Amino acid sequence: MNTLSPLDNVRIILSHTSHPGNIGAAARAMKTMGLSSLYLINPRLFPDKAADDRAVSARDILEKIKVCTELDEALESTVLSAAITARPRGLSHDIFNARQGARELLRYARQQPVALLFGAETSGLTTAEVSKCQMIIHIPANPGFSSLNLASAVQVMAYELRMALIEHEEPAPSIGSPANFNELELFYAHLEQAMIASEFLNPQKPRLLMQRIRRLFGRARLEKEEVQILRGILTALGKRW
Repeated sequence: MNTLSPLDNVRIILSHTSHPGNIGAAARAMKTMGLSSLYLINPRLFPDKAADDRAVSARDILEKIKVCTELDEALESTVLSAAITARPRGLSHDIFNARQGARELLRYARQQPVALLFGAETSGLTTAEVSKCQMIIHIPANPGFSSLNLASAVQVMAYELRMALIEHEEPAPSIGSPANFNELELFYAHLEQAMIASEFLNPQKPRLLMQRIRRLFGRARLEKEEVQILRGILTALGKRW
């Protein structure tokens, strides 16, 4: 009887992939390291023979792929997500290298679903996509040529996740009950409404306020009970306003 591995709680999400061969190669990279959950956001071509050909013996992963129309759907129920990007970002979240990031993700994956988000081959992740994640992972590479092929980036992170699992076979200390993506999105929407109602936030000139808010609470790794407390405070304040 197979026991659940933390790697079973790891989602690989590919956003707006342009070449189907990269999807198949990513599936193969995942299977070699024991990952099996692959999500696609608006791929240009899928299903496609090129994906099947590149997957080789990992076609079972392609058969189970979940194709989504938006990022929120792919991140549903996850408690921690990492944006894989090499580009410097203003107002960035916590930044980890590949090894550190894999360890942090695996710590949460022992209990709940987590995700790694990879962007399109030519343009990478958008700022909006990065803002939906709680952390950024940067794969150290040659500064003069840091652009990794999509499937190669998936392979590196899959390898680091497997190594993190091997190095820490004993269960990690409990991390409580982390809030999932859906609960956090409802909290952010509630907080934004409260800031608009109190005239702290001008919706016509939002600037980067919500992005800063997401970065702040992303670092905090809020638990379910903490989100409930914060939303309770917002509700009580809203009644007074």
